[in-house]
Amino acid sequence: MSDIQNPPLNPEKLALVTGASRGLGAAMAEALAADGWHVLAVARTTGALEELDDRIQAAGGQATLAPMDVNDPEAMAHLAASIGARWGSLQLWVHTAVHAAPMAPAAYVDAKDMSKSVVTNVTATAHLIPLISPLLEAGKGTAMFFDDPRPGTKFFGAYGATKAAQIALARSWQAETAKIGPRVLIETPAPMPTATRARFFPGEDRSPLTDPRVEAARLLALL
Repeated sequence: MSDIQNPPLNPEKLALVTGASRGLGAAMAEALAADGWHVLAVARTTGALEELDDRIQAAGGQATLAPMDVNDPEAMAHLAASIGARWGSLQLWVHTAVHAAPMAPAAYVDAKDMSKSVVTNVTATAHLIPLISPLLEAGKGTAMFFDDPRPGTKFFGAYGATKAAQIALARSWQAETAKIGPRVLIETPAPMPTATRARFFPGEDRSPLTDPRVEAARLLALL
């Protein structure tokens, strides 16, 4: 594990992964590290980040861990400032942080769950884009977002609405920067046996689902 204030490298391939502790975020972090990227892994759960770091190091990669909450604007501003001060630029931002509210009819959506969905899925993204964009511009970099089209699907009200808003924001940024950069990619991953999906489909047969490591490799190829 590396301290963000004194990381070990000055890499030309620096990737920020927000929501890196599990699921697709962790798989993307591992795939990037295996491909020679230095990964700056952000998530709230320190233990899960340390486990991720162990796997990355065991495979010969390197990472800097940043146990932070994307919903904390001051922490995210500090993160961006630290990246700028230490490296000066960023070549990739992979944004997988998301809040998956429990499924519920629209008439029974819990107010706290809706509020957390808005803050994590929409507000945090709106705070991060202006912070990360200058770093990506300096590094001629790419931002990658992941769509999960659920709007209008029954019982997905809180998650579907806020995830759709996140992607709408990303699509606006994509259109605005198409000619000037940074590049913004929006992909729809294959269904994977993640903890998020398990909350939505607890009794599902998971055997046909795509391993996150396989999907991460496919997405990495797009870069």
